[in-house]
Amino acid sequence: MGKVTVITSGKGGTGKSTVTAGLGTALVRRGNRVLLIDCDAGMRGIDLMLGVSGELVFDIADIINGNCPPASAIYPCKTVPELYILPAPQNVRDEISPSVMKQLTEVLKGYYDHILIDCPAGIGIGFETAAAPADRAVLVTNAEPLSVRGCDKVRRKLQYCSIEDISLVINRFNERKFRKMNVYADLDAVIDEAGARLLGVIPEDSAAANASQKGLPIEGRIKAAGAFDRIAARLDGENCPLNLKQSII
Repeated sequence: MGKVTVITSGKGGTGKSTVTAGLGTALVRRGNRVLLIDCDAGMRGIDLMLGVSGELVFDIADIINGNCPPASAIYPCKTVPELYILPAPQNVRDEISPSVMKQLTEVLKGYYDHILIDCPAGIGIGFETAAAPADRAVLVTNAEPLSVRGCDKVRRKLQYCSIEDISLVINRFNERKFRKMNVYADLDAVIDEAGARLLGVIPEDSAAANASQKGLPIEGRIKAAGAFDRIAARLDGENCPLNLKQSII
């Protein structure tokens, strides 16, 4: 049975969906079969990031409403074999309930090694739906106060949902900008304020951003791809040491 991971953040704009797509691609590189579920009703974006938006006919709400079988709403990523996408509804009113999400995911995880759920930012009903079936959570933050401050609330909400395995990804990290901002003494201070175990740091990378905008996977010589590979290894249970003295961890 596949492991279900919800990827969330306290603040919008942290690059949470990019992390979901990049991590899914990295897990596939490790030989896994991976499903990405977009739970951001009305604001879906995973399909665009992985180049399948032109193929969409059905979404997760169509499965629940009986308009199609699950397989018809799950789309293969042509550029990354063994990576699949279940898109969110186009309309917020079609958002599904936490209990239904849990039932659906229970069926789907028998077919995948990993299911990654892209959660809407914040702690509203969309968060509750995305978190309902999760075995563990990854908090995504940027190394700046407004982003980090939201992590504590999300972490507490995850624990309220009985999710105790919570880790942290610091996204779009630029050491020069971090030092210039001069808010935190070091990355340890960011981690302490977020209140979660560090899983990895993804560097600020214009090539990764460009790939996502063009519907291409983050792989190959793209600098961020290496960071995603290390994070994927840790999610897979591999002992991959962290080094906080390096910008890319």
